[in-house]
Amino acid sequence: MTHGSGRNEAASRLAGAARRRRAGLLLLALASLPAPAAAQNPLVDPAARANRHFHPEGKPPSAATLAVREAGARTLPFDDLRDFEEAQRGLIAPLPASTVMADAGHIAWDLESYQWLRQERDFPSIHPSLLRMARLNMNAGLYEVLPGRIYQVRGLDLANMTFIRGKTGWILFDVLTTKEVARFALDFVNRTLGSRPVTAVVYSHSHIDHFGGVRGVVEEADVRAGRVQIIAPRGFLDEAVAENVFAGNAMSRRSRIQYATILQRSPFGHVDQSLGKNVSAGVPTLIAPTREIAGDLEELTVDGVRILFQNTPDTEAPAEMNSWFPDWKAFWAAENVTATVHNIYTLRGAQTRDAHNWAKQINRAIHLFPDAEVMFASHHWPRWGNARVMEVMRAQRDAYAHLHQRTLHLANRGVPISQIHNVYEVPRSLQRQWAARSYHGAVRNNVRGILNRHLGFWDGSPSNLDPPPAEVTGRLFVEMMGGAARVIARGRALNAAGRYRETAQLVQHLVFAEPENQEGRAVLADAYEQLGYQDESTSFRNSYLQLAAELRTGLAEGMAAGSTSADIVGAMTTGQWLDYLAISLDSDRAAGWAWTMNLIIPDTGEQFKIEMSNQALTSIAGFTDPKAALTITVERADLSDVLRGRKTFEQLEAEGRARLAGDRTPWNQLRSALTRFTPDFAIFPGTRNARAVPGPAVP
Repeated sequence: MTHGSGRNEAASRLAGAARRRRAGLLLLALASLPAPAAAQNPLVDPAARANRHFHPEGKPPSAATLAVREAGARTLPFDDLRDFEEAQRGLIAPLPASTVMADAGHIAWDLESYQWLRQERDFPSIHPSLLRMARLNMNAGLYEVLPGRIYQVRGLDLANMTFIRGKTGWILFDVLTTKEVARFALDFVNRTLGSRPVTAVVYSHSHIDHFGGVRGVVEEADVRAGRVQIIAPRGFLDEAVAENVFAGNAMSRRSRIQYATILQRSPFGHVDQSLGKNVSAGVPTLIAPTREIAGDLEELTVDGVRILFQNTPDTEAPAEMNSWFPDWKAFWAAENVTATVHNIYTLRGAQTRDAHNWAKQINRAIHLFPDAEVMFASHHWPRWGNARVMEVMRAQRDAYAHLHQRTLHLANRGVPISQIHNVYEVPRSLQRQWAARSYHGAVRNNVRGILNRHLGFWDGSPSNLDPPPAEVTGRLFVEMMGGAARVIARGRALNAAGRYRETAQLVQHLVFAEPENQEGRAVLADAYEQLGYQDESTSFRNSYLQLAAELRTGLAEGMAAGSTSADIVGAMTTGQWLDYLAISLDSDRAAGWAWTMNLIIPDTGEQFKIEMSNQALTSIAGFTDPKAALTITVERADLSDVLRGRKTFEQLEAEGRARLAGDRTPWNQLRSALTRFTPDFAIFPGTRNARAVPGPAVP
């Protein structure tokens, strides 16, 4: 069977029927896409249009996968075409180019690598519901949300950039991930609608795809001079910095699995990221807010526009807020209500979300703004008309509420927490609503996230209190099964029977026990690949397919660069910086060290006592030690230059801008034991640069 064939007769009939139902609006949606640009992206797969696999060891969807796909498709409401109508409504102009170049010279954003989705054909290696979302997210351009008032640029990053026409200029809601695409969006809007200055920027929440492009649309000097306001929910800066720094390296690596940012764009690889096509690859930036919304509800008039902000902490982000435009009956749902059920536990990392509170905050918005006539958000497309707005809000409220309630109900009934994800079922009424489908989140993952938040990792079995290392367990399993050959044979038999989850559980033991066993890796990769084809959630699909690729040919080149930008590091509070130094310390090298240092920041009045004891580095604000071995005095602005990489402490000292008084031994020891993290570590042993294949540079 060739790659791209493999559809059985029933699957073909199903796909044809689905195509006929949505053909008219789909063609209208695809007609707005820009023509291919001349720039070349290394992730463009020339075989994608012909529906051929990009990898020589790749497999087409199996008969078992096609059967799963067909069974799932029969439950989906393909006759409901409203999302296609809404996604196209208000189109003013398509994007003027399908690629945006980064300042460093590589491609920061493109739709070129997804052009194969413009074909009116089925792709059996993509879940039919996900294929529908992937095509909806191909809509790209400038859209009018509310005539003369609200506009959005969509399809230019993972998130949307929203333009509110104020009295004198633009109020921007969320400014994308990187400065290059944000700058492109602002230039596009000013050329199309008439040039206006930016008078305010609103960060809806603390995730980087909503604030990282800020330096592409405003100058920090204008912010400092008061010409531009930057408004954010309470706790924004602490959350934005902590999330991207403390576990930033691990999260960067995990993001490249969940988001599959360097996987080939192909029917057999990356097709979508559910919230948008993908994440832009320019430079993320940050300018601190000038106004924090502190109250649960707080009204401001911003450049002549009345806005009521609803703080919604501990929902999709630890710091997040909705916004209501009372004069226009327009509701901005941030990322709390989009076109997908979101993650409760996100595979890249970050804090587990509170599904219970999330449902309550949506419910609060329903009752605070019952006369909303338009709802728009930081992802996807708006909904118009009060009935439609309330339908979508209730669907998402109920999806999160049921997840929380039913999961804990099953736990309280005594269902083992290791099995609840196999037992939980989304209500049939919600399964039939597109807005309650789990494209970004995954039902099974969200159930486990709720359990982890309330009950922790332990499933009640003492055997799992202190499990041995995976390689030890792996060797034991392989030994008890009679050796690697028997494990491989059994894995192949399970794959042939379509029992891919069981293959994954079994053969991973061999991969850990014998990292050099490429045959075992190949069997596991085959199982992951079919599981990826079957899944509606991009988080699951991408993770399966990314790790299948790594099992086959190792990590792609370019994985070593981190994603934390100088701006985000520079925005750390002094206390956060000291905490990050402690995380960066290789404590194994600090045995026997015992000392204290003082850090004095004269311009901010900060002072810290820093102590090394028992191989742990601790600090406390507001205290100093008169007997400290060393006291460092430096202005905060100069410290920020060090954090951003603009200066070194040696340069500051030579310029008389930093003073180190006392014994430098603690300083020298600390600096010698700091680790520079890089996100190129292997998930499976032996895959780090194992027969590595070329990949794109990661900025």
